[in-house]
Amino acid sequence: MESQPLVVYCTCPDQTVAERIAETVVREHLAACANIVPGLISIYRWQGQVQRDLELLLIMKTREVVYWLLEARIRELHPYDVPEIVALPIQAGSAAYLDWLAENTGAPV
Repeated sequence: MESQPLVVYCTCPDQTVAERIAETVVREHLAACANIVPGLISIYRWQGQVQRDLELLLIMKTREVVYWLLEARIRELHPYDVPEIVALPIQAGSAAYLDWLAENTGAPV
């Protein structure tokens, strides 16, 4: 059975954290690709207060079969008490890209 491809979002406090997570999860085959998007302004409620922070958005492409391992690894590397880790299914995409994604996630080849 084919594993569902996913896009996983995670906000990071700075470039160093984003790069450390991205490089680790790609090297460990937990994500096939990670993109770091700077310039994010996050407005959110935390401990009863509305907060506003500059963050970076880390976008990772993976598969459902390794999602829980990816989530656990992000939690290990992330400095936040409750990091944003959200996965969305990829409903459609280029067959060649989705094949590449599958080949580069899971057990190392």
